[in-house]
Amino acid sequence: MILLNSKKRLITLLIVLVCGIIIFILGLGTTGLVDETPPLFAAAARAMSESGDWLTPKVNGIFRFDKPPLIYWLMGFFYSLPKNEIWDSFGTLSARLPSALASLFLMLMIGDTLICWPQKSDRQYLTSIVASLGFALSPLIIIWSRTAVSDALLTGTLGISLLLFWRRMASENNDKCISAWLFLGFAILVKGPVAFVLALLTITSFLFCQKNWKTLLSKINPKKGFLITTLISVPWYVLELLKEGKPFWDNFFGYHNFQRYTSVVNNHAEPFWFFFYIMILGSLPFTPFLYYGIFKSFKDFFKSSKDSCNVTETLYTYSLCWFTSVLIFFSLSATKLPSYWLPAIPAAAILTSNSFISLKNINKSYLFIWIFNILILFGLSIAFFFSNIWLSSINDPEMPSLASELISSGIIFKAKLFFSSFTLLAIILFSLKSRNILLYLQILLLIGQSYLMSPIRKLADTSRQLPLRSISKLILDIREGRETLAMIGIRKPSLHYYARQIVFYEPNTEEGLINLSERLNNDRRENYEDQPDYEYKSLLIVIDEYSTRQEQWSNINHQKLGKFGIYNLWRIQKSDLNKYSRFLVKSGYKPDWKNRKVEKF
Repeated sequence: MILLNSKKRLITLLIVLVCGIIIFILGLGTTGLVDETPPLFAAAARAMSESGDWLTPKVNGIFRFDKPPLIYWLMGFFYSLPKNEIWDSFGTLSARLPSALASLFLMLMIGDTLICWPQKSDRQYLTSIVASLGFALSPLIIIWSRTAVSDALLTGTLGISLLLFWRRMASENNDKCISAWLFLGFAILVKGPVAFVLALLTITSFLFCQKNWKTLLSKINPKKGFLITTLISVPWYVLELLKEGKPFWDNFFGYHNFQRYTSVVNNHAEPFWFFFYIMILGSLPFTPFLYYGIFKSFKDFFKSSKDSCNVTETLYTYSLCWFTSVLIFFSLSATKLPSYWLPAIPAAAILTSNSFISLKNINKSYLFIWIFNILILFGLSIAFFFSNIWLSSINDPEMPSLASELISSGIIFKAKLFFSSFTLLAIILFSLKSRNILLYLQILLLIGQSYLMSPIRKLADTSRQLPLRSISKLILDIREGRETLAMIGIRKPSLHYYARQIVFYEPNTEEGLINLSERLNNDRRENYEDQPDYEYKSLLIVIDEYSTRQEQWSNINHQKLGKFGIYNLWRIQKSDLNKYSRFLVKSGYKPDWKNRKVEKF
């Protein structure tokens, strides 16, 4: 029996693994980096790999203190592998793999937890697949797991840590396993103190619900565990503080942690209930099952007696504590971003699986939930059939022909076909009263996201990023005497990544022109791979089509070297730039680069 169960466990996890590879890994490096943030992470990681400085992240000749180093170390590891430039020509596979692998491992951990500790279910293996797919098929998880930023890695390390904490408390043996504390240390090295705060809130609120909380607390071995977490996570912070001092303290702890939480940063102000909207979006198209899973978990918790409750059956209670901890903590934050919701999605997926267990019989709840869900699917289908209405409202200056390209590429037609078939199948399965309808629709969604997302990513890359890669290649081919490079108007960090040069970014205003003239004389920077010749007679400028129409830029003599998409490459003489800058100063305009952080990396 044990051997049979081990075989079923292995087969189930192999199914989860294959599904995860399809969602997170396939085609990961076939498109370029997406501005704005991913190129900053990728550039810092590549710089670590090539320069040998693995302590301090740097981008474009400037320290980048916004995130701890684990994401850069992992990206840098892949950049350091032999022949990287051959098997990863865009540099995106190396940059995205840490996020993708973190989500894949968390997906496996969710599945394995529900296999080993079935929650009053006679379908534990199917339930584990439903929970795993519920996590992986979240629109937010699909997007951020294939993006070269740190959010998915935080979700993966923190999620694995929290599941290991519960597994330790639910385990019958008394061995002092500290793996949960190891992953918590990694999570702190990904995003900072927020990982510890979320773990503390989750575990504390769960223990508060348990009569035998002292026994459970001793099982996770907090004294030894906290020491392990500290030894993993704290040394880098200490070394960086000793090396860089106040700038590191002010930037990382002051700005990126305290100020982000207590005040609005970068215009990311949202109402208190913002994450209730994101919660709906993050579990589409099966949001009704999340809400029913939350309701059922609350109901079961209040019905159960604290004295008689078996810890092995508290996974849904634990997930509720996890879910609400993230919801409350980030709802109180002044700065709110959709990516802040990612750490709650593993808990949401487990709660969704509670619906799969609870709705196995045909009853009023079953009918209501499925009718509501079919209406959601029908609404998505209608949205694509009337796509002409919302396509006309798309106004992206970087992709001015996006609407027509979506239609001509056939993506809209494919979406109509898929969601119509999806809705029809849901109606058929509902009418047949299938017990596993949720699982069947998840499998269809798995196929559909591969069917739709791949061409969407390719189209976006061709329209938005290919022009920047092309112009970067041209810069490498025609650069004279280590000319300085500037970008005017639309700010694209990927230019620095692909051109491998220091780039001065300025707006297309009169002040931006004066700033550029002054910075070339006063803000001189270099890094390990690019030492510009600031005395050279000319410089290269990448300027978008909209900025070329501004009088102050169109009036400067320039040599047009190439045009890709909306971006032009100019060569201008520094004497002409300085001359026009002096004219603008006499006209009353003033530089402002000293009073603002022109490039906050």
